[in-house]
Amino acid sequence: MLAALKQATSTIPVVMTGAGDPVGQGFVQSLARPGGNFTGLSLQSTETTGKRLELLKELAPGAAPMAVLWDRRLGLLSRQAVEAAAKERGWKLLSLEIRDAGEIEGAFKAATGARVGALLVLPGPLLDVQARRVAELAAKSRLPAMDALRFYVEAGGLISYSADLIEINHRAAIFVDKILKGAK
Repeated sequence: MLAALKQATSTIPVVMTGAGDPVGQGFVQSLARPGGNFTGLSLQSTETTGKRLELLKELAPGAAPMAVLWDRRLGLLSRQAVEAAAKERGWKLLSLEIRDAGEIEGAFKAATGARVGALLVLPGPLLDVQARRVAELAAKSRLPAMDALRFYVEAGGLISYSADLIEINHRAAIFVDKILKGAK
């Protein structure tokens, strides 16, 4: 959606609410000075991916590899951040890419077949709408799973680490109010 807005206009203000990586995705020049017509708030999901991986390793210590479950439509930057963080720490990582909802169960079978010790779930439109199913499959597979967003935990997941989406939306409304009152 943001990419379509970026192509459609360079003059109408666009307020992002919880963009994953607005700098990496090319929507803004920097978080401090966005430039252009995009502003708003970031989940900083790429930046916090390494922290989520570390917390997951504390939850499931040991030599077993970890798996990362990701939605190819949105998770490329975060997946690259996970791979870099795992490589930096010398941890083995199994990448489980999902192209459609029908592949989720197979990904869990691949994870248990590879005897992974834990699972990191990256946010993305395909997986987010399947949060309950992901949580249930993680429990059924006896895989401790770290999710990027709180609603996975509310759907039955074990743990999450991220910004508060509700607070981000409240703060985004303040941006909209200021723009409507004439702020640049």
